[in-house]
Amino acid sequence: MLSDKLWFDPAQVFIGGRWTAPFNGDGLPIEDPSTGSEIGLLAKGGTEDIDAAVAAAQSARLGDWGRMTATDRGRILSRLGQLILARAEDLAVIEALDVGKPLKQARADALALARYMEFYGGAADKLMGQTIPYLDGYTVYTLREPHGVTGHIVPWNYPMQIIGRSVGAALAMGNACVLKPAEEACLTALAFADLAHQAGLPAGALNVVPGLGAEAGAALSRHPGVHHLSFTGSVATGALVQAEAARNIVPVTLELGGKSPQLVFADADLDKALPFLVNAGIQNAGQTCSAASRILVERSRYGEVVDRMAAGYAQLRTGPALADLDLGPLISARQKGIVESYLALADDLTIAARGQIDPEAPAGGHYLAPALLSDVSPDHRLAREEIFGPVQVVIPFDSEEEAVAIANGTDYGLVASVWSDNGARQMRLARQLRAGQVFINNYGAGGGVELPFGGMGKSGHGREKGFEALYGFSVLKTVAAHHG
Repeated sequence: MLSDKLWFDPAQVFIGGRWTAPFNGDGLPIEDPSTGSEIGLLAKGGTEDIDAAVAAAQSARLGDWGRMTATDRGRILSRLGQLILARAEDLAVIEALDVGKPLKQARADALALARYMEFYGGAADKLMGQTIPYLDGYTVYTLREPHGVTGHIVPWNYPMQIIGRSVGAALAMGNACVLKPAEEACLTALAFADLAHQAGLPAGALNVVPGLGAEAGAALSRHPGVHHLSFTGSVATGALVQAEAARNIVPVTLELGGKSPQLVFADADLDKALPFLVNAGIQNAGQTCSAASRILVERSRYGEVVDRMAAGYAQLRTGPALADLDLGPLISARQKGIVESYLALADDLTIAARGQIDPEAPAGGHYLAPALLSDVSPDHRLAREEIFGPVQVVIPFDSEEEAVAIANGTDYGLVASVWSDNGARQMRLARQLRAGQVFINNYGAGGGVELPFGGMGKSGHGREKGFEALYGFSVLKTVAAHHG
């Protein structure tokens, strides 16, 4: 099935507009999480490949790509969006097999990738500087210029979406990019490179080097020829990336973990809230930085919310990606083991409900039935640490002040939502919650590409998506002209 969808060789790297074998000639197995079986061979790039990719990006910045107008850059990205739409079904199947997510989620990711190209294609020539009133005899203005070469290290859970919001914005600003996808899921990153080449992106403007994080990722993080880094992944790895970048005084955009809460007040419309309460926690088998893994409920409606969520959980089915059920497998046996180790801590908690694993699911797949836990203390590890699996905890509160304290009581600050019809409360909590995005009577707002996204605390810093990403992938220059 996979080979039928690939129009490129995943055992090669993409550098300088060309497909080539990695310098060391090594490869990595491509595993299907739905079966646990090997379904192909992936290039294992290393330090030499990163060096070549950075050199190609530097040449592009000095050549056709660096001289191209913003309007022409936008046209290329817009063409790329059209090519992605034409290949959307192939990309969705590739992503589903590579990551393990249900096909409907992979289809949504492919459409989101196209939308990012459309958005940044249209935005490329619309980021403008300012004129600044100053002393008599001076004209002062600002320019937005690209950093130069940008490095992008993306995770395995949403490759297409994160490539879109990161690489798309960087290219729109005129940067030349080196992309290191996670070794667990590289296929759509390589497909994206080939489609970008077909769209007319000049050689070297985008380079893709799969490989191990400790090798290719580390080489990219510390490379002196990289002028900005974007990393999405774990807190521990993000700290390493930032430390390596600091040696070269290179700015870093970090989007890391989360333990995001949904706050449900007594006046909430539960009919509207319930689908969000469940789905925002189990999407992509809970392997989502912004997963709503904590549900905080005002005590007067706590039992009702738990019961209704439990009824929803009982209907959830987990199975192979292409079976297109509610959940797919976890990405790997290692990730499944991590989640199971957290569930082993739940002996003193109430398991309000578990979903089901489809009886037809292959025995070798990394399947885990989603779990809803109630009567959880805010101080419990399951309520404070990111699990990155289909596990949600439900926590009661007695007052607005207590709800805010619990919501803000972790090291993370990525996303939060408030379910209440009280407009004053909505505005108060939007300001008080420690999160980069706060949603009122919804969660995620449909994932809009226009909406700036990023975190506080150990959820990272910097913003992606929307026009904010263009600011992050550019440098502000002030020009002061004295003309008498």
